[in-house]
Amino acid sequence: MPDDNILSKKFYKISEVSEMLHLPITTLRYWEREFSIIRPKRSDGNTRYYTPHDIETVRLVYYLVKEKGLKIDAARAEINRNRNNVSKRVEVIDRLREIRDRLADIKKALDSIRFDR
Repeated sequence: MPDDNILSKKFYKISEVSEMLHLPITTLRYWEREFSIIRPKRSDGNTRYYTPHDIETVRLVYYLVKEKGLKIDAARAEINRNRNNVSKRVEVIDRLREIRDRLADIKKALDSIRFDR
């Protein structure tokens, strides 16, 4: 998942969002049809432009569908019922992953020091 610091542009094309979130473009298009809260802007040529807020919304759907394993209807209901709570859970999980990755890097560095002696 993207770090908030990476989201520095105002708009992202669907291909950028796809790469950022490791999702096929077809999945993003499908989720747009299934979740009314995902509504990227469109150019005159019908090119989709996602804002950082749109990307955060897709991340919520990703968490519910891909990580939590909810069906589309259940994920939609969960977002409608309590979007703020879901959003906070996603933030906490992302933060814990960052901490885990940092700890793994520290462990690797300590292991290399130990074996270098």
